[in-house]
Amino acid sequence: MNQYVTGELIKRLREKNHYTQAELAERINVSDKAVSKWETGKGYPDITLLEPLAAALRVSVAELLSGAAVTNHNAAGNMMKSVFYVCPVCGNILYGMGEASVSCHGVQLMPSVAEISDGSHECTAERVEDEYFVQIHHEMTKQHYISFIAAVYTDRIQLVKLYPEGNAQARFTVGGVKELYYYCNHDGLFKVRMDKK
Repeated sequence: MNQYVTGELIKRLREKNHYTQAELAERINVSDKAVSKWETGKGYPDITLLEPLAAALRVSVAELLSGAAVTNHNAAGNMMKSVFYVCPVCGNILYGMGEASVSCHGVQLMPSVAEISDGSHECTAERVEDEYFVQIHHEMTKQHYISFIAAVYTDRIQLVKLYPEGNAQARFTVGGVKELYYYCNHDGLFKVRMDKK
């Protein structure tokens, strides 16, 4: 059976926080032998201990479960490092400006990798006064559709949720748009650079 929390991660986070095994054990009300077993892979924490263990190690439960602590080196955020996560169960759209540990419906989500738009997912952005009228030339059936279109600016994001049998189009204000992203439920995430148009 695979461990849902790795002993290697527990040890690394314990040492990062300058705790001995006994000090960590005291913080979460277990024996130091229990911590030793976790770190050597001879056992793992009970599920009821995940929240207190994560709190003691100063990480989220999601990070603890993923087996990797997230360190976001760009604490100020950067809109040009936009990351979209899409839940395969419910279609929930989550957005971040850097590395994160994200889950939805118990599924650990990986960031969608944006590809340059292709012929079957062609995007047009027509400027109409102070807005871009964006249209994705794609079918919008219940089985195959564009889920959202997002405009990433230098200082914000605008996201328009789309639905099957609707129109694959949106309007965005012009000022500062750097990139457009859109998501096909079959083929994934696409992007178009706007500052080079």
